[in-house]
Amino acid sequence: MHKFEELKIWQKAMDVTENCYRATENFPKEEKFGLTSQVRRSAVSIPSNIAEGAGRNTNGEFKQFLGIANGSSFELLTQLYLSKRLNLLTEEVARPIISEVIEVTKMNYSLQRTLKKS
Repeated sequence: MHKFEELKIWQKAMDVTENCYRATENFPKEEKFGLTSQVRRSAVSIPSNIAEGAGRNTNGEFKQFLGIANGSSFELLTQLYLSKRLNLLTEEVARPIISEVIEVTKMNYSLQRTLKKS
């Protein structure tokens, strides 16, 4: 079992989630149950799955949840790209979040490789 609060990947994923909440605050009301909800749910899923995996009994179980978190990262990237295409997010707002998500994805792959070795 790992202390998820101490994991840099979890901390970075929490930053992504916070930034996604802020970025979607001004989405149109008609998107409340559409992209606003989807972006936020995907973002929340990333640190949530990292934390859940960290609380599991084996590294294999942890890796499984990291895989789910990675899927949520790609889902979030798609939603951010779509939000840009629909002019719901500007490039200036979207680009730093996208970069953070990509960084979390790289950290995720690295952590999975580390868990595989142990």
